Amino acid sequence: MGEVLDPGSGADSGGDFPFVGRERELGLLLAAVGRPPAVILIEGEGGIGKSRLVREAGKVLAADSRPVLVGQCQPLREPLPYGPVVDALRKAGPWLPAGDLPPATGALAPLLPDLADRLPEPPPRVPDTLTERQRILQGVRSLLGAVGHVVLVIEDLHWVDTATRELLLLLARDLPEGLSLLLTYRPEDLPPRTPVLGSAYRRLPGGSGTTIRLARLVEKDIRKLAASALGKRATPRLEDVLYTRSEGLPLVVEEDLITLSEQGGRPGPRDARALERLEVPAGLREAVTERLERLSPAATSVVDTAAVLAVPATEELLVRLAGLEPAGGAAALTEVLRASVLREGPTGWYGFRHHLAQQVAYQHIPGPDRTRLHRRAVEALRDRSPVPLVQIAHHTLAAGDRDAWYERAEAAVDHAMELGDTGTAGELIRQILAQSHLPGDLRSRAALALARIAVDGVDYSTNARILRRLLADPELPVVTCGEIRLSLGIQMINHGEDRGGFAELERAVEELVERPERQARAMIAMVVNEWDDQAPAWVDRAEEVLRDSSDEGAKAAVRATRLTALAFAGVPGVWEQLDRLPRHSDDLEVLRQTSRALYNTTDCGITLGHDDRARALLVETREVAKRSGSLHLEAHCRVESLRLELHAGHWSGLEERFSALCAEYPDLTFAASERDFLLALLANAHGRRASALDRYETAAASAEHSPDMSRTLRAAAGVGTVRLAQDLPREAWAAASRAISLLQGTGVWVRATGLVPVAVEAALACGDRAAAEEITDAARRGTAGLDAPGAHAELAFARGLLLRGTDPAGAADHFADARRRWREIGRPYETAHAAERLGRSLAAIPHREPAVERLTEAYDAYVRLGATADAARCRRALEEHGPTGPARRGRRGYGDRLSPREREVVDLLSRGATNQDMAEALFLSPRTVEQHVARALKKLRTTRRTIRDHLPPDPPPAGQDGPSR
Repeated sequence: MGEVLDPGSGADSGGDFPFVGRERELGLLLAAVGRPPAVILIEGEGGIGKSRLVREAGKVLAADSRPVLVGQCQPLREPLPYGPVVDALRKAGPWLPAGDLPPATGALAPLLPDLADRLPEPPPRVPDTLTERQRILQGVRSLLGAVGHVVLVIEDLHWVDTATRELLLLLARDLPEGLSLLLTYRPEDLPPRTPVLGSAYRRLPGGSGTTIRLARLVEKDIRKLAASALGKRATPRLEDVLYTRSEGLPLVVEEDLITLSEQGGRPGPRDARALERLEVPAGLREAVTERLERLSPAATSVVDTAAVLAVPATEELLVRLAGLEPAGGAAALTEVLRASVLREGPTGWYGFRHHLAQQVAYQHIPGPDRTRLHRRAVEALRDRSPVPLVQIAHHTLAAGDRDAWYERAEAAVDHAMELGDTGTAGELIRQILAQSHLPGDLRSRAALALARIAVDGVDYSTNARILRRLLADPELPVVTCGEIRLSLGIQMINHGEDRGGFAELERAVEELVERPERQARAMIAMVVNEWDDQAPAWVDRAEEVLRDSSDEGAKAAVRATRLTALAFAGVPGVWEQLDRLPRHSDDLEVLRQTSRALYNTTDCGITLGHDDRARALLVETREVAKRSGSLHLEAHCRVESLRLELHAGHWSGLEERFSALCAEYPDLTFAASERDFLLALLANAHGRRASALDRYETAAASAEHSPDMSRTLRAAAGVGTVRLAQDLPREAWAAASRAISLLQGTGVWVRATGLVPVAVEAALACGDRAAAEEITDAARRGTAGLDAPGAHAELAFARGLLLRGTDPAGAADHFADARRRWREIGRPYETAHAAERLGRSLAAIPHREPAVERLTEAYDAYVRLGATADAARCRRALEEHGPTGPARRGRRGYGDRLSPREREVVDLLSRGATNQDMAEALFLSPRTVEQHVARALKKLRTTRRTIRDHLPPDPPPAGQDGPSR
């Protein structure tokens, strides 16, 4: 009888089948890889063809001499820090440049012994996990950067350990220029509601890359696959059955075709009927089982051994565990390979073609035989060097010896931690904690180890869930709960902006009495609770607890906290104290506390109005944080950098950059809060009052739980500003007065939140001059003698508001003082506001020429910033107070060019303003706005929807075609 398969077809001997049905996905993959840096995600169920798609792309890339480095996640692996990534990097040798590699790559030398002669000397090993992780990350980035245009593939990410996942997350956030990171995974096997790289990962807006979701093959693809494999001998009936049985899953089709190959003979109605009788969707199970049942007893022993081991193994180990002689074992292994049950890997190790097939084979083994093989595996693996402790622990538990498993699992955890593989350690610890009854203090030790791993992670939501779950365990000792609660409280405050963290810290103080150094850490973390006027006293308590301690890191933490508290209080001379903190130290904890103090005072500098100093501190913070391994500070520093850009008037593209940062760090509440303030300010400056109000109210709602009181004060100031612009002074006063009461209760007048001027203006507009004077006087007393440039500028502005109705000359002096102060600080928007108020006050004296100069200065500043609504208001003032008096009737003809008013309308339209927004911003009636909109759209030959694509060139400066006369 003739052969079933055409000679050379992909179905014989388990080789690759023809590549069908994925042409579009291959094109998407190659296109994304061709635009590095990029992150490409390939997701799909088991057996759908993810690895095959990667292999096909690899062939194309290899033809173009593009390096492709592949690493594989395994369901059961021995400790190796960042194992899948390291496996991939081991293959990078042929593509490394001939010259010296960057020094940072030396950190990889212990992990890449085959490349050690090509790598620089590794840095001295340090016990600090964060520092080691930072070194490895920099080493990986530098090595991949040295290779150039390279594709890093990590397969089966659903099995990834935590440490490797976080390394890939950090790498994805900051890809080397020529890197394409390609990740495959099964979404159904990911933790519930968790993205592939953890809850901290979102694709960056505007970043290159794609997500390719593989669907099952359609009927025509199955027909093409069968025809390619069987040639003309494939019958339509057989193709129909193949499609029905497989439901489009390629792996099932391939297994059926291999089964037909082994049976021999020409496919016909009988084959179709036989296939049809097998259950669906259990087709894969039946296909693998049928093949297993045709094996000899010796070959079956080899397959059973491979299924129990669950990871690729050498011939020697398979034959030994199967209980066969070498010669007989080699023959049995050959039989298994020819039957396409196992396949040989590139390094001479043997495993199943697919994890699903391994599961089927494992379930096919009778229970007593499985237990016997697991016990035999433990004995055989003990003789290995190095001893595979994780595998031994797995086989011990599978064999039912729970008491021995506790000991072996903990030994595997210790070994993984020694190697720095916190991912493997974390998975084992979770298995230990999942047991209902643990001996001795094992539960406490495991909980503490897992808490340390969680705190060092970069995924706040996941880590917080872990810590809360640990605290719910009633069997944990009190001091262990205190350690975990300390970690949780700090994470809640620093990452979640959740004031509830202080309650956790206060409980931790009570629970950590037996550990004074850790108790002091909880105490100093309480100092930043601005809602508690007794918070500063915690520093004194911490110093008392540490009086006899030799822990320099804990003492450095107290010093950093006290310095931070002094800086936020505006105490003069604090910056000189900051300069004396160590920037270099062999004690990483001391360095970490320096980086914390530098960051806190950066934030303080922005709040107080020391913008130039804050910029310099930001540079230092990043440098020291990198040396100390304080990875979490990088995200916070980037937020502060964007805040400084906003204050400096660099508004172009700022919204997009903030959105990108929030997408990159979705769990960083601080970033989302600052974005709300940014969007609110821009919306108000663009005349979109409703949107601005909504943003400020959102910020106010989120600030209710924030440990940073400044957010509440800034949100109230924002709401008041919008309400004043809407000519709703009572609503403005309602928002501002509540915040003023809070300010009076806490006394933090030194912070430049914008609240004092808004509250004074709202009180005056409501006729409550006494309240306005009381606020101004309280602000004067609260800032006297303190180092608070921004607060002093706001106080000068508020004093000008108090005098503008009764003493225009006095008001002008105060507004001039505010203008000077804001200019020295370097905030053009606030400077323009002061200049505008100064111009209006001078016009009332009357000092017409100086008034026009200041109003023109303000107008030009608003135009440069893009503050359309402010520019329109200032333009109106110029028309009223220009050198020729109010504007004469009649309109200058502009022909097909936009008039200044139409330019304002177009700018507001492009920013999403409604007609009502424009009417309020431009002081026009809705009907007049409609006419301006219609004329502008007609001149530009566009519509509201496409206005952004037809924006005219920037307007000329004032005096050339603007409001000056």
